[in-house]
Amino acid sequence: MKIVVLAGGLSTERKISFSSGTKICAALRTLGHKAVLVDMFNGLEEMGEDVIANPAVLFDSLPELKPVVFDGVAPDLDAVKRNRKYQSPSLFGRGVIDICRASDVVFIALHGMNGEDGRVQAAFDLLGIPYTGSGYLGAAMAMDKIITKEIVAPQGVNTPAWHAYKDVKESDIPAILSETKIPCVVKTTTGGSSVGVTIVKKQEDLESAVTDSLKYGKDLLIEQYIDGREFTVGVLMDKALPSVEIVPKTNFYDYQNKYKAGATDEICPGRCTPEVEKKMGEMAVAVHRILGLRTYSRSDFMVDAHGDAWFLEVNTLPGMTPTSLVPQEAAVVGISYEKLCGMIVDDAVARSKE
Repeated sequence: MKIVVLAGGLSTERKISFSSGTKICAALRTLGHKAVLVDMFNGLEEMGEDVIANPAVLFDSLPELKPVVFDGVAPDLDAVKRNRKYQSPSLFGRGVIDICRASDVVFIALHGMNGEDGRVQAAFDLLGIPYTGSGYLGAAMAMDKIITKEIVAPQGVNTPAWHAYKDVKESDIPAILSETKIPCVVKTTTGGSSVGVTIVKKQEDLESAVTDSLKYGKDLLIEQYIDGREFTVGVLMDKALPSVEIVPKTNFYDYQNKYKAGATDEICPGRCTPEVEKKMGEMAVAVHRILGLRTYSRSDFMVDAHGDAWFLEVNTLPGMTPTSLVPQEAAVVGISYEKLCGMIVDDAVARSKE
């Protein structure tokens, strides 16, 4: 098949997306597909006007895949915008829509806003372009941590208590500080890769945590702090995969610890009782179904000293980098990275024919 692997984009997870996309593209080529890696934001502008006029030629002469080395630094999105030759308000770069239309399916390897939030999926639905992963509505709901909790908590999913603050202004901050109990976790509502997330254990650190999160959006989530161990559980084809226990060597599972090789011990299956493993799997599948997600997702949990599991959030386009978690979980049940990518593509194609 002719497959576009859509990566990059314009989010705080731009660099991670390239790492996922490059690995996915290589795997699909190994499976015999004609896969082309495309940056959603910059598009084909570096490939010349002939390619932009007829992007389908890339499927006949596949561009070389360049290795991606993660530098541990979040991208400067203002610089990305400035350096784009195609100065347009569109988040789709030159030639992107055309090459996606020329493909049999688009493997969405975007992470975070402008990719994982349902808008790209909605555009593809309107254009009749088949794509991998969840549809626009499930993706949009899951991207917002507040909406996710508001929807799944009444359905019996155990999640930490929270306060949601919408359209926060500077004048609102004193009231937020006065009513917040420490310890807590301060989060931006639509961020990914733990960007804009701070664990606050001292009152004097709360204000800086709030102002830092508000750099990434006007809405704010302040959540009960759960002291325990962190786990994550993937869902593939409506079934839970084995859990991964996440043990960062320093700090918590933040941006650098997620993607820097050797920064975190990841133990799969996780070290927990069969009862806890079963409960996390049930909750992960429940969240997947309640939000109407598709093909695959990954839910994050904390497990406290009493063995209670607490759902934190769900990722509809979980990372597919060399250190990512869903590929590790799949490998434990005998699903290789290449097979996993193939399953995701096959499910997308099958759904496009329904």
